[in-house]
Amino acid sequence: MGTPRTALVPKREEISMNLAKLKKGGETFELVLSDPDKALEYRYGLDLDLKDIVQAEKIFKDAKRGEVASEEKMKELFKTSDFNIVARAILQNGEYHLTTEQKRKMTDAKKKQIVQYIHENAGDPKTKLPHPIQRIELAWDQAKVKIDPHVSAKDQIEKVVRALQPILPISFEYAKIRVTIPARFSKSAYSHLKSRYQLKNDVWHTDGSVTFELEAPAKIKADAYSKINQLTNGEAQIEELK
Repeated sequence: MGTPRTALVPKREEISMNLAKLKKGGETFELVLSDPDKALEYRYGLDLDLKDIVQAEKIFKDAKRGEVASEEKMKELFKTSDFNIVARAILQNGEYHLTTEQKRKMTDAKKKQIVQYIHENAGDPKTKLPHPIQRIELAWDQAKVKIDPHVSAKDQIEKVVRALQPILPISFEYAKIRVTIPARFSKSAYSHLKSRYQLKNDVWHTDGSVTFELEAPAKIKADAYSKINQLTNGEAQIEELK
């Protein structure tokens, strides 16, 4: 007798999807994202309709298996099972799980935006002329600048410019402001702003508040103001310096 043939079992196809995932109270809650870029824009303060961000109005326990989250667990942990409230909590506080291709596309798009911004808003400090896009991209490659796909392009401009300046002389017109953040926002807001902008002369006060000077390219000053107000519920004191 010949050797019996082994039945070929079809390999389970991997389901590729973009997810926002939040772990809370030992439970996992997931959303399937239709537009990860808009999900990130929502997280960073843009008021968007959930219909433009998610594929379906469902909260999952395991989206790849199609397992829907328990309403009882949502009520226990979020104090509600209302889709809009739970979904917004996941988008604000959860982790974004993106496909490799999606991360690449988002990274490439953000790089293009930042390069274009530098080309349009900065120049060579000697000639006062803008740097050609190709020259900026070459310096980018030399500096081996890494882009975070989970952070908006405008929030990475300062980091990129600092990385490029040893290779490519870049001159912006800078704005300087003095900021005081109340104690209840100070640690988180200061940490967030320090990762985005150049902060100087910081002073931590005995009541827990912090005062510092922030420098940013003049054309993104409005973005810096918006970010500070967003992080402090508008309670920060901001003074423009000359």
